[in-house]
Amino acid sequence: MRYVSIDSVEPGHILARSIYTSDGMALLNVGVQLTVGMLSTLRRLGVTHLYIQDERFADVEMEDVVSEQTRREALASFSMAVQCVQAGKSLSSKAITDATSSMIDEIMRNQKVLINLNDIRTKDNEQFLHALQVCTLSTVIGVNLGLPRAQLQELAIGSLLHDIGKCEVPEKEKKQEDAELSGDTNDDKQHTWRGYKRLRKIKEFSITIPHVALQHHEHVDGTGYPRQLSGEDIHRYGKIVAVANFFDNLVAGQGIDGKRMMPHEATEYLMGFAGKRFDLETVIGFLRCIAIYPNGTSVKLSTGQVGVVVGQHTGLPARPIVRVFTKDSDDHEVKELDLAKETTLFITHVLQG
Repeated sequence: MRYVSIDSVEPGHILARSIYTSDGMALLNVGVQLTVGMLSTLRRLGVTHLYIQDERFADVEMEDVVSEQTRREALASFSMAVQCVQAGKSLSSKAITDATSSMIDEIMRNQKVLINLNDIRTKDNEQFLHALQVCTLSTVIGVNLGLPRAQLQELAIGSLLHDIGKCEVPEKEKKQEDAELSGDTNDDKQHTWRGYKRLRKIKEFSITIPHVALQHHEHVDGTGYPRQLSGEDIHRYGKIVAVANFFDNLVAGQGIDGKRMMPHEATEYLMGFAGKRFDLETVIGFLRCIAIYPNGTSVKLSTGQVGVVVGQHTGLPARPIVRVFTKDSDDHEVKELDLAKETTLFITHVLQG
């Protein structure tokens, strides 16, 4: 399996990871042979990268902290929640609670697995995948920081629904919300207040869950919004989701200058804001569990060799195992270089092809 730019994919290549719609249904299943028409449709949907099968890396698999089945269930529950909000109906707290509970169970079982964030996004599913990824990242950070199960549940629910304030609602509900808001009601920053007010109405949710929607854009140095809170005035959940939200926006191309970043680039930006925008302890906890160079990523080493990342080290996310091919006369020699042991070797470039 390799993660490559769609521009380097040719008809006949085999898809190595499924692509999903916003409600968790399969748009294209793993194992399908890609055609000219399929590739054209994927480009039109905004897909920029794909996982494809490669016999040289047939044994390379993407380890997931959350299974595809559980991810699909979480996507479906979030999609249902969005539909309820858009229709002016009460969303089902049970579906959300059940889905996030399953995610927490798997994340706690897979604590040694680093998070890989190279998901296949489309214009249709990007809002939903963002919610899912922020939930996954936030929960993993929470586990890494030692939060008890009850708090992990609150964090997971709040992070999955952190942007629920961006959903359109019927005109009657919108007028009622607008009357309760101060300032420009069309300001995108108001989505934090809208989300807070919508989640407050769900009696089954604790008061801390709505505060995730309210505080996930606050910065520890007081430069965030909507209330310019700083330091300890920001709830711990808000600090965690702020990091997860920022990072996922960067890799999805929704962050700085709208440029889509690879995980290693986004990590550099995040570290630059540690202790300023973002809580330092939270950033450190996050860096312990992210795969900076996900399996299947093509890289160039300081020796000039080109290879593919095939393995990870917990605690050393910047030093993966890289499989390279060297040509010796008419034969190709396969060699795996463990950068945790080969301390003089470095990754110099991530290749898009």
